[in-house]
Amino acid sequence: MHELSIMLEVVRRVEAVAKANGSPKVKTIVLQIGEAASVIPRFIEDCYDAAIHQTTLEETKLEIEIIPAMGRCLDCRQVHHLRDSQGICPTCRSKQFEMLSGREFQIKQIAVEDHYESDQNH
Repeated sequence: MHELSIMLEVVRRVEAVAKANGSPKVKTIVLQIGEAASVIPRFIEDCYDAAIHQTTLEETKLEIEIIPAMGRCLDCRQVHHLRDSQGICPTCRSKQFEMLSGREFQIKQIAVEDHYESDQNH
């Protein structure tokens, strides 16, 4: 299961960004994962607690947004959802397509506690 090593790297990068920005308290990490990415979102979620254990991110929340796998037919140029169409253009039945989205795996957002919020908690 390579999802754990991927999440350990996400944690490392998020901690580095937080440190570079004066170590604000991270509340939420938002990941975007494409439907055709080589990771399984449920496994990413399952690995999250282990990846943040004994780190500065231990109290953070993980959110995952799924990016649809979209393709453009190389014959008729129609854009379609590759998963729904099983890679066959619903317009002309061609199997030739260019992938437009769906392979992504990226950190979209790192939400931090604002200073007002942290002052209220003390």
